[in-house]
Amino acid sequence: MSLHDDAVSVLKSYGRSGADAQQSQLRLAYLDHLAGHPDAMWKACGAGHLTASALVVDPERGRVLLTLHKKLGMWLQMGGHCEPEDTTLAGAALREATEESGISGLTLLPGGPVRLDRHPIPAPCHWHLDVQYAAVASAGAVERISDESLDLRWFPYDQVADTADASVVRLLESTRERLEQGA
Repeated sequence: MSLHDDAVSVLKSYGRSGADAQQSQLRLAYLDHLAGHPDAMWKACGAGHLTASALVVDPERGRVLLTLHKKLGMWLQMGGHCEPEDTTLAGAALREATEESGISGLTLLPGGPVRLDRHPIPAPCHWHLDVQYAAVASAGAVERISDESLDLRWFPYDQVADTADASVVRLLESTRERLEQGA
């Protein structure tokens, strides 16, 4: 199965049990984009491309690890473009989270993606269609800044809204709901 096929499969099953209307509309938009663009998984797709990200959480301490993005100057979850060696969206999200956090042994929360987030990006491309996961750090995990970040920092859940944009806040809210459900 190709990465493109995996993305279609993941998105077909995303949000079947109670996703809100906006997430359902995004899911359909992502599927339409994949159907119309065989290159939708790659940065070279000028109409927009899928990306994979993961919010790194430490639920025992009630905190998240955010990166101060080098190009955007914003506190965000770990994530980015799919690479040719990626075979699944989940694998791409885990790879990005591991590379950007420097933490080995991260595990994705079960149940697939936590959220979808589409946001405009500067030309020559137009959109990032981000498939967002959550990754749990083991107790005592130590982060290490990568060359893609200006800084890495753990934030208590209640400080994220003061630090990051609304998309990260929504991702955290959905992650916490998933954690509470135990899935």
